[in-house]
Amino acid sequence: MTLRGSAELGRRTFLSATAGLAAGGLLGGCASTTTASGATRVTLWSWLTGMDKYVAAFNAAHPGISVELDVIASGLKGGYAQQANALRAHNAPDILHAEYQGLPQLLTTGGLRDLTGDLADLEPGYSPAAWRGVRPGGRTWAVPMDLAPMVLYYRKDLFDRHGIAVPRTWDGFRTAAQAVRQADPAAHVTTFPLNDGSFFAGMCWQAGDPWWSVDGGSWRVDIDGPGTLRTADYWQGMIRDGLVATAPTGDQDWIGAMHTGRLWGLLGASWSVGSLVKSIPEDKQRWAVTTMPTWDGVPANGVQGGSAFAVSAESKVPAAAVEFLRWLSTDPAVAKIGTTFTTPFPAYLPSREIARKAYRGGYFLGDPVYDVLDEAARRVPDWTWGPDALRTFSTVVDRMGGVKTGGTTLAAAVRQTQAGVVAELRERGLTVREGKA
Repeated sequence: MTLRGSAELGRRTFLSATAGLAAGGLLGGCASTTTASGATRVTLWSWLTGMDKYVAAFNAAHPGISVELDVIASGLKGGYAQQANALRAHNAPDILHAEYQGLPQLLTTGGLRDLTGDLADLEPGYSPAAWRGVRPGGRTWAVPMDLAPMVLYYRKDLFDRHGIAVPRTWDGFRTAAQAVRQADPAAHVTTFPLNDGSFFAGMCWQAGDPWWSVDGGSWRVDIDGPGTLRTADYWQGMIRDGLVATAPTGDQDWIGAMHTGRLWGLLGASWSVGSLVKSIPEDKQRWAVTTMPTWDGVPANGVQGGSAFAVSAESKVPAAAVEFLRWLSTDPAVAKIGTTFTTPFPAYLPSREIARKAYRGGYFLGDPVYDVLDEAARRVPDWTWGPDALRTFSTVVDRMGGVKTGGTTLAAAVRQTQAGVVAELRERGLTVREGKA
């Protein structure tokens, strides 16, 4: 039985499977007061870009509630540790930032409010992948904000100039990569960043072979399952044959390579739309976007990122906290604000339509961006995040360190990660089984 956003597992079952990571049971209460004007004070920790704008808009429209934002470091740079420590120390804010992959880690503290009853009416409005992402154990523990399905961005001008077909399968992608190298020996079709565990997880997600599941009161760990090993072997061959680069994405070298044609593509998430427009604005009308190549023609896209927000079990103002989160996730004003500084891809479908209509376009060639992203979101298979997902990202990156020099392989890194994750969870007192149920 798997933990994939359905009602098949109860809260007690999920927490029993994570008990070794929790510091006690549900906590008792978090201090929160009213402001001098009598408004209900709601405290919020987040690193989401633009959250200050959202908070200001909410406070202006809701004089009876005052949301107070504390900007913290992003999750993997300390935000999750800060929030988990605060939950265990009984001094957490009312609202916490919880990306889908980080939610189980916060949940293991026992300090999150069960929002199932608060949000049941909203389920039909969400992209299914996002709704599954906030329902570990079949209960709702957070409010989805956005979704980040992965797609292929490519230099359409260069593909067209050299008569290279846009790849629809991974076999076709390898053929395209060979054609790129023949057209320009200094260029690669894309980079496979060996420093990004979340990217690797997103690529494996597409194979439909979840890394974690819950079997009764035990965690099943299947990081070295067939789908992941197939993904690893494919990219090992691409790296071995010099068909892809292995450099990081997002830095100045990467931006330069994208602009000058040394990289002809990017396997990126929905948020990469904004990254490309901001990083290389002069590349307007060069790039296009399409769904990811598939394994054996089976439509599927992984996910890399996406934010949600949880409420502390100790919050003394849970009703006000939930009111803000419902507004943040579903109010039309939020999508309109977001389009002023980014290209949002909301989890709430009516808000996504607002973002689509506000999108100015003109940068990309070919199919409309939101059409492609919508299709990618519909193709996301079930996936389970484990209680140690964030640490697993770091573990797999450490294990992949020698791939570039030939000191190891991606498959070996995957198997080592499997062994390491199993050992770590057992050391924490969890019952762990390996492989699929």
